[in-house]
Amino acid sequence: MEFKRSHRVGESIHKEISSLLIKGLKDPRVGFVTITAVEVTSDLRYARVYFSVMGDESALKKTLEGLKSSIPFLRRHLGRQLRMRYVPELQFRYDESLEYGNRIESLIKEIKQNDDADDSIDTEQDS
Repeated sequence: MEFKRSHRVGESIHKEISSLLIKGLKDPRVGFVTITAVEVTSDLRYARVYFSVMGDESALKKTLEGLKSSIPFLRRHLGRQLRMRYVPELQFRYDESLEYGNRIESLIKEIKQNDDADDSIDTEQDS
């Protein structure tokens, strides 16, 4: 499979936005955020930026508002750093895959504990 330009641009956007978040945006609503992935359309016009955030539902909402309000600043920065004719429109989306993975992991642990409990009951009955 060919490595598309959109993948390279996505990786560059991921790197630049992550470094800006490490340096710190001035918006207090943006707390501890991790950029998990960036998907860029093949025409390079739109980029979905997936993020995760530590905290509860209210922290997620505040962070999303802060990220959306910082889009013009981020696009200006990306335009200077990436030197592209068109800087993709940024769309921030919460990455639910981490929660999904944690849920599956807890279910697997629960099943394993139930199996271990069943095995211990079986060995007691055999004795």
